[in-house]
Amino acid sequence: MAGHSKWNNIKHRKEKTDAQRAKIFTKTGREISVAVKEGGADPAANGKLRDLIAKAKSMNVPNENIERIIKKAASGEDRSDYESISYEGYGPEGAAVIVEALTDNRNRTAADVRHYFDKYGGNLGTAGCVSYMFETKGIIMLETDDPDKTFEDAIESGAEDVEIFEETVRIITSAEDFAAVKQSLSDKDYTFDSAEIEPIPSSYVTLSEESVKKMTKMLELLEDSDDVQRIWHNAEV
Repeated sequence: MAGHSKWNNIKHRKEKTDAQRAKIFTKTGREISVAVKEGGADPAANGKLRDLIAKAKSMNVPNENIERIIKKAASGEDRSDYESISYEGYGPEGAAVIVEALTDNRNRTAADVRHYFDKYGGNLGTAGCVSYMFETKGIIMLETDDPDKTFEDAIESGAEDVEIFEETVRIITSAEDFAAVKQSLSDKDYTFDSAEIEPIPSSYVTLSEESVKKMTKMLELLEDSDDVQRIWHNAEV
């Protein structure tokens, strides 16, 4: 179930159907467009854009799609006006959920998110109602053919923890050290699947079998929304 583990998110995304993959392309494209408008079209000078391009490529978004989105945003042809909004609430059995959205209509998005929470036994809360249950950490995902060396390089670069899933590595840093660790690994010629600062649960909630089903359906509805970019939760299955 996608949520608190970036590895689970990536694995889940790679297994999606063509239609679902197209939705991921749309969401990633929206992020790239916003990044270009905020920081320019040159990845060398716009670190956020550079990271998003790497993320898009890791999810097999075609290069021509990426280039087209960047060009459209840089030329002013893309007149969409997206804003970033975070929603907090509770899933089944009080599981904490944070939803990050990019939307051009906050009323529509808020109504949709509230409906998804209500439909499966959750409820949308106010800002700050669950975020205190999460710690802000830097999360770097990459693939490697030498996990042991990658582990050593990550720790040497200042990482707090390293988790290895076969050939995929999840590197955890403090929010303060994130940029330095990322730069150090980049200098060692590592290429990232993703590199982001995100909320990580301080503790987890174990759900009953019935609540797991409800939570899964709620997350699937949220993930299917064009406006929802990321979801974090503390449900332990």
